[in-house]
Amino acid sequence: MAIGALPRFRLVIDVLLISYIVKGCRVNKSELIEAIAASADIPKAAATRALDAMIESVSDSLKKGDSVALVGFGTFAVKERAARTGRNPQTGKPIEISAAKVPSFKAGKALKDAVN
Repeated sequence: MAIGALPRFRLVIDVLLISYIVKGCRVNKSELIEAIAASADIPKAAATRALDAMIESVSDSLKKGDSVALVGFGTFAVKERAARTGRNPQTGKPIEISAAKVPSFKAGKALKDAVN
């Protein structure tokens, strides 16, 4: 992610938090795009491209096995989930669940403080 994009991304995060706090519920992608466009005084099409670019950049980094740390907001990373034995809920028979890589997010201090 380009250095110049970080202040805009911070704006996106602030808008998301404000929308969540004001509405008191989940915010979907279109509502987030509307909030970004209104807050940054940009067209919705530009806000959509910015959000899609951010999501794509984080996804690409995670695919490569890299983590994405946004100071104050949090860290996106990939974790290894070990193989394990589970149970089929319908039959109760044991089944083998294979190992997998899963995306994870750990909230940063500023995000934790904003929520509490």
